[in-house]
Amino acid sequence: MVKTKPKGSARSMKPFYTALTLIAVVGAATLAYVASRPKAGARTLDPNLPPAKAEGYFAGNPTARVQVVEFADYECPSCMQFATITEPDVRTRLVETGQIGYRFFDYPLPQHRNTMSASNTAACANEQGRFWPMHDRIFMGQYDWNTQASRNPKGIFKGYAKELGLDVDKWEACFDSQVHYRDIEANRAEGERRAINSTPTFIFGSRVRPGNIGYDEFKAIVDSVASEAPAATAPPAVAPVATPVTGAAKPR
Repeated sequence: MVKTKPKGSARSMKPFYTALTLIAVVGAATLAYVASRPKAGARTLDPNLPPAKAEGYFAGNPTARVQVVEFADYECPSCMQFATITEPDVRTRLVETGQIGYRFFDYPLPQHRNTMSASNTAACANEQGRFWPMHDRIFMGQYDWNTQASRNPKGIFKGYAKELGLDVDKWEACFDSQVHYRDIEANRAEGERRAINSTPTFIFGSRVRPGNIGYDEFKAIVDSVASEAPAATAPPAVAPVATPVTGAAKPR
């Protein structure tokens, strides 16, 4: 017996194939848009500008036996834990007493969409002598402005500028100009040159200690390095650019 196709079956499949075609077209268009749209945080730097020198932000005693360097990402949870729990003691007991010199390099990680804006915020606060208070405020508010919380954190950072008593108009002009992006990129390049592969990472003289660290361990490493290091006779090669930490905002 020869089976015949029921009448109307071809007609009944037509909407299905039409829907499939529509899905394919929309999907292709969506992929094309995603591939072509500017990446988050994308920026254009003037190619005629000279390369920036990695300086970071310095506080403390430039001739102390122990010079500590930190590489950190403002959106990194472990960096936030160090900044809000351990760092206040480090500042009060080691930096402000002149036992160490302390240099912070921002090391923005590409997977964190808002971290460049955070670094830019701190750099613009530094223009007004308020880097360390802004550094502290950014870390304290990480859950308010990070990638999961905000698609455009500028308004939050502008609020911090007002809260800290900055000239907000001047800060905003700096923020929008992205003039310090070269400096931030230079800091990141310095971390890459030193093969930094996690944040935070601390360098005590020649000793590298990756990961979050408590005060007791931090102080033990400082003491150990100090006992082995000769007295410094001149400031480090990189000039300090930030203000002292006295009066910096404390964690809430």
